[in-house]
Amino acid sequence: MGDWIELKASDGHHLRAWQAKPEGKPKAALVVVQEIFGVNNHIRNITERFAKEGYLALAPAMFDRYERDFETGYDQDGMAKAMQIVPKIDFAKALVDMDAARAHVAHAGKVGVVGFCFGGTCAWGAATRLKVDAASCYYGGQISRMAKDTPHCPVIMHFGSKDAHIPLTQVEEIRKAQPNVPIYVYDADHGFSCDERASYDNAAHELAWTRTLKFFAENLT
Repeated sequence: MGDWIELKASDGHHLRAWQAKPEGKPKAALVVVQEIFGVNNHIRNITERFAKEGYLALAPAMFDRYERDFETGYDQDGMAKAMQIVPKIDFAKALVDMDAARAHVAHAGKVGVVGFCFGGTCAWGAATRLKVDAASCYYGGQISRMAKDTPHCPVIMHFGSKDAHIPLTQVEEIRKAQPNVPIYVYDADHGFSCDERASYDNAAHELAWTRTLKFFAENLT
């Protein structure tokens, strides 16, 4: 089981983070970046699953800057609550918060980042702007806007072919801009890797999970 810890970012901001430790010495570290729904049950579970794979895993509360302890589910009310925060997001501050998480776990060795939805975009931002060693980006809706940025570490990306939020035309734009980045497209909808969403697709999730674990094993350990 994980637990909440407190982080301090370089600009003095204090934020919480859900930390999960593996049994024994970590083989590396991972920063797990949330969707727009906060560090909710799904993100905490994912963080703990990575810990069971041997990683020191940490999920920073990226929305603490806007609403302390923000967390919601995936129903209509939860979506409405999350969408109230989205316009407030400062991506530069998101990078600062991710870097605080990275610094906290760096003692474990190499540091990777994995993110979902909003976090998928953040993971790409970390790969291009922070000192991380690998990044796995799940259905990041704003990646196409930064597609020409240069990653400083290995990256893989995951998208769904049925994702109405991220049309395949955008995925192809990313592919053309980043020919050396493996981009996997699954026969699935947005959020296919979250088992608390109606759009969850077990086959797509398991394949993406297997690819992500293999990718991190090759680049972090």
